[in-house]
Amino acid sequence: MQTETMRLRELTVRYSVRKDSKGQAVFVGRTLSNPRDAASALMTLLQDEPSEVFAILCLTTQHRVIAYHEVGRGTLDSVLVHPREVFRGALLANAAAIVASHVHPSGDPTPSPDDLEITRRLAAAGELLGIPVLDHIIIGDGSYYSFKEADRL
Repeated sequence: MQTETMRLRELTVRYSVRKDSKGQAVFVGRTLSNPRDAASALMTLLQDEPSEVFAILCLTTQHRVIAYHEVGRGTLDSVLVHPREVFRGALLANAAAIVASHVHPSGDPTPSPDDLEITRRLAAAGELLGIPVLDHIIIGDGSYYSFKEADRL
């Protein structure tokens, strides 16, 4: 009789500092006091992406950035986003809140109906988990759209 050994996978978290083209740390430790601060930091990371990228900034209770997490990369005009994947990074980083973001490679940051729906779902999931979504920022070509500034979050 053959017995099969059950394998246990260990969950590990590895952090690395994201750097700009000059080799400087991008923005971990920066305190975000308004959507413009978050958009500025996110434009540095996302505006030159050739396809849609969805990412989150993980924040402390004082809204200091403790982590940047790329949730997913998609195609030219879409990226698959699920609340489970978004909040996994936030939970592992021990975040008190998040700012969600993605880039529109077309350059137009106007939200699509899908953007409105995922923002609603993320806000509801964040409320349930106790990790509020403070904003969802769409990055365009040198511009951004903030759901918080537009009173849609």
